[in-house]
Amino acid sequence: MSLFKARDWWATVLGEGEEFDQGCLCVGDVDNSGSGHDKIVVGSYMGMLRVFSPHPAKPGEPSPAHSQLLEVQLRDPVIQVEVGKFVSCSDLLHLAVLHPRKLSVYSVSGTAGNVEHGVQYQLKRVYEHNLQRTACNMTYGTFGGVTDHHSLCIQSMDGMLMFFEQESYSFGRFLPGFLLPGPLCYCSRTDTFLTVSSARQVESYRYETLAVATDAETRQDAEQHSKTAGKRLTADWTLVLGEQALDLSVPYFSPSSIFVCGERNLYCLKDNGHIRFMKKLEYNPSCFLPYSSVSEGTTNTLVGNHNNMLLVYQDVTLKWAAQLSCSPVAVRLANFPDLKGVVVTLSNEGHLQCSYMGTDPSFFSTPKVDAREQDYSQIDTEMKSLQRVIRQATRTQADILPVAETDEDLTVTATVSTNMDSTSQALIPDIDGLPVPSVTVKIKVTSRCALQGPKLTVCVQPPLAVTQDQLVLEPLGVGSTTVVAFSAFLNGQYPPADLTGDVAVSYSSPTGIPRVAQCKFSLPLRLVCCPSAPSKNAKYKITVDTNKPPVNLSEVFPDFLEKSEDKEGNALAFHFLSGPRVTVLASKTSQRYRIQSESFEDIWLVAKELVQRFDRHFAKQGIKDFRNSFAGPIPLAEYFETVDHHFELRVSAEKYQDLLSERAVQFRAIQRRLLTRFKDKTPAPLQNLDTLMEGTYRQGWEESVDAAVSHLLRTCLSRSPKDQALSLSTSQLSMPKDTVRLKKHITLLCDRLGKGGRLSLASEANVPTPVMMPGGCEPIAEAVADLEEPPLQQESAAKFIKKKQPSKKVKSKTDKESKDKKVSAEGAVKETVEETAEEPVKEVKREKKESSKEKKKESTKEPKEPKDPGKESKKESLKESKEKKESSKESGKESNKESSKETSKESLKEPGKEKVSRKSSVKVKEKKKEPDAAAGEG
Repeated sequence: MSLFKARDWWATVLGEGEEFDQGCLCVGDVDNSGSGHDKIVVGSYMGMLRVFSPHPAKPGEPSPAHSQLLEVQLRDPVIQVEVGKFVSCSDLLHLAVLHPRKLSVYSVSGTAGNVEHGVQYQLKRVYEHNLQRTACNMTYGTFGGVTDHHSLCIQSMDGMLMFFEQESYSFGRFLPGFLLPGPLCYCSRTDTFLTVSSARQVESYRYETLAVATDAETRQDAEQHSKTAGKRLTADWTLVLGEQALDLSVPYFSPSSIFVCGERNLYCLKDNGHIRFMKKLEYNPSCFLPYSSVSEGTTNTLVGNHNNMLLVYQDVTLKWAAQLSCSPVAVRLANFPDLKGVVVTLSNEGHLQCSYMGTDPSFFSTPKVDAREQDYSQIDTEMKSLQRVIRQATRTQADILPVAETDEDLTVTATVSTNMDSTSQALIPDIDGLPVPSVTVKIKVTSRCALQGPKLTVCVQPPLAVTQDQLVLEPLGVGSTTVVAFSAFLNGQYPPADLTGDVAVSYSSPTGIPRVAQCKFSLPLRLVCCPSAPSKNAKYKITVDTNKPPVNLSEVFPDFLEKSEDKEGNALAFHFLSGPRVTVLASKTSQRYRIQSESFEDIWLVAKELVQRFDRHFAKQGIKDFRNSFAGPIPLAEYFETVDHHFELRVSAEKYQDLLSERAVQFRAIQRRLLTRFKDKTPAPLQNLDTLMEGTYRQGWEESVDAAVSHLLRTCLSRSPKDQALSLSTSQLSMPKDTVRLKKHITLLCDRLGKGGRLSLASEANVPTPVMMPGGCEPIAEAVADLEEPPLQQESAAKFIKKKQPSKKVKSKTDKESKDKKVSAEGAVKETVEETAEEPVKEVKREKKESSKEKKKESTKEPKEPKDPGKESKKESLKESKEKKESSKESGKESNKESSKETSKESLKEPGKEKVSRKSSVKVKEKKKEPDAAAGEG
């Protein structure tokens, strides 16, 4: 407690139930009286705005209420008030009031009265700005070096600085790395804005940097612009404080000082961010205010704390301490007509006080203690008696400590069935051919008092699972009991780390105190493994030493005797449902047991179960000194091998996850581009986008290869004419359970290719391309139900060999069309069977060469007969006209029929194919060639 108190000069209490903070107080000549005397402006969170001109009350004068000039009820809460030159067309001082969503600027004026009531004051709004974001605080100054008027800067709750030049809004910038708003201040010497971020560091931003930075409507836009284009907003300098700041202040009278009031320290910084000095505080400050000192080169600081103290520091030296009537949240210095340098303080409850530092000491004195003679013998006797009491208390601490309640409101017990369930409740019926069992667990809940809706929760180690892990019990009465049963089972293809489970019942006592009752249960080993034949050798082995003769393992594990061939009980094997086998061997001569397995991590469960059963076995016999130990070195090498394997799996999983994400992004990008190309009315070349998409799509491999091979078996390697027109499956690909189906399809593909199946191009074999055939593949007739195929006919290859030689113009045109068609068809074949049919493609090329050789031989063997050119030309013209009509009809039917159904699907889901309209045109061109070929044969 301070020896001195702050001397009250004027004080009042503002309203009832109102709240105030550090921004709710300001002083200045707000009514522009010209006398140089300050007025006190106070705003509250309840929206009340008050203006005071205090002066002390003297005998015979009105009460202090006469000091209140104005009181106005505003619609919105008042966050902060400031006095400055905020109107562009006036040099007078105006009042800026910050609301959560609005900034208002008012003029305060007084009108002289004609009667004894004095001057009447009025509050008139000059302009206001509606804010798009919730405001936190504001600062003002001559931004950019403009000295005539003041501009305003408002910091929003989401970290945006909004700048206003009097009546107009200038710009807004988001602070980088923003989380929570902090104090904000403007330094006119360096034209910078200072704040303390949630990173607990002081940050300085130049006004010029803020003005030229990239504009953004949201924080996400600001972050995106900073990464792509525009000038990124960066701090001019930063200084780590390591604590949150309460307030910032830049005094105009100090040449180069920035004051920061932290939670436990007071900092004075230079304009470049270097620390000038720092004062460690032994209390929590509530507000502070630097002011000019009479000593040159020093600065005085008023610091208020939550102990109702007001302290005065000269730099780092404490000069004065005074007691206040309340804890201040804001402090200012003001000049009044009767006194200058008055300290104005405001508490959060509305106690407004004007005081000065007085030297009148407090007259409180401690009462005098009566002096008396000390009786040392009596003191010694009292000391011995107290020591005796202390010794007795230490011997019987249980008598003085509170006794714990032995009877709980709720008791929970768990019972595990000794036999497996007759009908397994497991979600997985079997694992690698081994049935997955389940066991029933019964939970008994007994209540000593009435309870409403206890909640029961069951927890087991994964991959163990239960049929129901959470349930709400019925309301329990006094002494009532309820039983809940559930089944536990293995729900994964690896063994659990532990077979114990926990049961927790949460409830509220009759007095409303939340409590939890718990119990544990152990599941049988038979739940995760079954008996098996022992193995002699294994990779991993551990030995357990005991101090008792070896026991018969059949007596210790009576539930694992089904497949044990050892009648002496020296060997026992456990086959885990997940696959590994563990063998336990008992020594005939020594007191040792060996546990061995091909999997090191699976030894744990068997070793733990063995030790527990040994303890129970010898406890039943009344043997209390049984001990078991492991004398060998700790198998760290085996353990580290398991750890490395697990880590490699994690690294591989992460690598493939990244690769999958990359391929997914690429796949979606290609899809968008292809969709744009196919939707275009004047389609542009695909530029190998379909090939790139096909390659990206194949990086699912198993499922995509299976789909491609299945498509080949249904189309060009199928003998059924119905299957030849099938398109690719539009169903979504998913990862198969195994590769059995894929292996079967690849085997069938190779078998059909070995029996003469061909993946030839339609343009090379001179066969019309079917409308829905992918890749221009030639179908082979095949029975649907019968997979065996008859030998390939040799005449089919030379069906359309002879042709009439067309004219040069027609020949060049048809050659060009056939080349284009050949290129597109070859690309489709290459994309469709690139990975699964490389050898058949080579066979196609080989057959192509053989067909060309046969064509040459037949042309040399069969001489052409002389024909009448006139008759031949007439016949050909008639045939061509008929064929044109038929082809136009067929092409019209095909295009109308197929374009309406398949165009959208083929263009989106099979980018390697052409549209139906293009294929129909190719078909017409090929039908034009057929009369020529027939004429050539004739």
